[in-house]
Amino acid sequence: MLILASSSPRRSEILRMAGFEFTVAAPQVHERLPHGTPPIQAVEQLAARKARAAALEHPGEPVLAADTLVVFKNRILGKPKNEEDAKAMLRLLSGAVHQVYTGYCVLRGNDMLTGHECTSVEFYTLRDAEIERYVATGEPMDKAGAYGIQGRGALLVKRIDGDFYNVMGLPIGKINRLLRESVGK
Repeated sequence: MLILASSSPRRSEILRMAGFEFTVAAPQVHERLPHGTPPIQAVEQLAARKARAAALEHPGEPVLAADTLVVFKNRILGKPKNEEDAKAMLRLLSGAVHQVYTGYCVLRGNDMLTGHECTSVEFYTLRDAEIERYVATGEPMDKAGAYGIQGRGALLVKRIDGDFYNVMGLPIGKINRLLRESVGK
């Protein structure tokens, strides 16, 4: 059975929607990387760390791990520390284009496949009152870049260029093909 090395409810939701059977095993891994690590390298390294940690607990089982980052002008925006941090991130993204990178790793035994997907997202110009209302919902607090495109954060998004599910945290079309090739789904 596929092991999902993530506690993200969004990744679980995407896999269920696509018809995958899986078990969640969210390992605790050190997620800090050296300052200046490029986003592509960062998401792929973090996904591989998570996959390796979960594989130790589930030897021989196929493991899927992912990590998502929001990047604005080469600045990585993680999960906000508090409401003020969330508001600052949303002000930064207001009226601008940013990128969402998801790194993924499929690991089974000694076979490891890693990669990434990048989607560009453009926000509408946001008014302070709009930002205040959105942050007050609590939705931004556990999401990179302080928004969730699958929830009320969709109202902030003017357009995307790329994979919608990548912005949610798992580029499922690409993952499906990768899993079929690597574990025979």
